[in-house]
Formats: sequence, structure tokens, C-alpha cells
Amino acid sequence: VQLQASGGGLVQAGASLRLSCAVSGLTSGRYGTGWFRQAPGKERELVAVIRWSGGSTYVADSVKGRFTISRDNAKTTLYLHMSSLKSEDTAIYYCAAAPPSTIWSTLIQGFGYIYWGQGTQVTVSS
Repeated sequence: VQLQASGGGLVQAGASLRLSCAVSGLTSGRYGTGWFRQAPGKERELVAVIRWSGGSTYVADSVKGRFTISRDNAKTTLYLHMSSLKSEDTAIYYCAAAPPSTIWSTLIQGFGYIYWGQGTQVTVSS
């Protein structure tokens, strides 16, 4: 399994940005895929999760109503759509995947992810 995140950048508060994660090697729709972020001096935070089949999604309360997660129908790219960005959204964003055996409750707690992309920096200026 390989993941490669892209799409980060410097934007102003209130702007929108879409992150992409090129995914390969997911042979089952049962894989869990998600986005995490880590701000300087803070712990890594789960942002959003989607089953690779697209059947279930989860978005953290901290970004609910502003961020959505999706994947393309060709099942090659994972997306994080971010809107109404705030300075506190500034972080390195990582995409990750968990094996098909990982149950949903584990995924939405941020555990079980063993495949990681390299991260993409998002900086929101106020």
C-alpha cells in the first residue's frame, strides 16, 4: 500500500483548499482511509475517515461542517475538502490507511492505521 499526499499550501482565513492523496495497493473496499493533522507542538489529530468502499464516513467535531472526506470513483485518490479555513487549521496533513480487519469504532478513534503518506503542509494566515 502506498499513499502520497498533495495539495497543501498557504491560504488566507476563510478560503477553501482540497487535499489529495494518491492511493495504490488497496485491494479491498474494507480498508479504512483517513486524514490526520499535526500542528507544531501538538499531538497528531484525526480529522476524517472513510471506508474505501465509500459506504461510511466520519468527520471530527473540530472540523465538522467545514471539512468533508471523499474518494474518487476510480478508487485511486482520497480527498479532503476544506472550507472556511481558520488559523487553527494550520498543520501538516497526512493521509493514512488501515487494514480491512480494522473495525469502524477503532478507525474513528484514530487507531489501526499502519500505512502513511508523507504529509502536506497547510498554512492558514489570519
